Amino acid sequence: MATLLHIDSSLLPGAASSSRTVTDAFRNAWQEQHPEGTVVYRDLDTNPVPHLSAHAHLAGFSDPSAHTPEQAAAFAERVKLIEELERADAILIGAPMYNYSIPSTLKAWLDNVILFGRTAGVEAPAAKGTPVTVVASRGGSYAPGTPREGMEYVQNYLEAVLRDTLALDLDFIVPELTMAPQNPAMAELVPLFEASREKALLDAQRKGKETAARHAA
Repeated sequence: MATLLHIDSSLLPGAASSSRTVTDAFRNAWQEQHPEGTVVYRDLDTNPVPHLSAHAHLAGFSDPSAHTPEQAAAFAERVKLIEELERADAILIGAPMYNYSIPSTLKAWLDNVILFGRTAGVEAPAAKGTPVTVVASRGGSYAPGTPREGMEYVQNYLEAVLRDTLALDLDFIVPELTMAPQNPAMAELVPLFEASREKALLDAQRKGKETAARHAA
């Protein structure tokens, strides 16, 4: 039975969030192919994971038999998140851009699941090759050739973490100009926003089906 790990991090709920709308489209397409599959869902806005503490961090570099009670407790919570990552057949992440980077809640999750010697820093990281689709929504455009191209730190960072460090099979879906309907100064960009949103939804449906097809139900 296939398992999808679905992570959302938008501070906006439901249809008010562009990233959630697109991750929902992917998830629905995936579940159509795997009606008996398992979805492990984490909403990092409503239920954030702990930021990496000194106890959890240091425990990752020492023998479990030497852990203090505080280290053991903190590391156990970290291991739960790591095991969810390792058991997943596919991963879906909603990563909206806030102030040029990812939400701090998503950074906290990543800090917990990156464990050198297990999920990173070894020849065969524990989740190597697992397909991960990231919905990287943003209020403006940071595409190559745009004035703010140099301020794009979401895809660059996640490529370094998800692809280069965790060795996941990474793909992006990028709905952009999402602030156009709310910002009068961006009114002329609304048609471009609508086209970007439609493309993102179609890409999510396609990618959800393609990802599901990689694993038998």
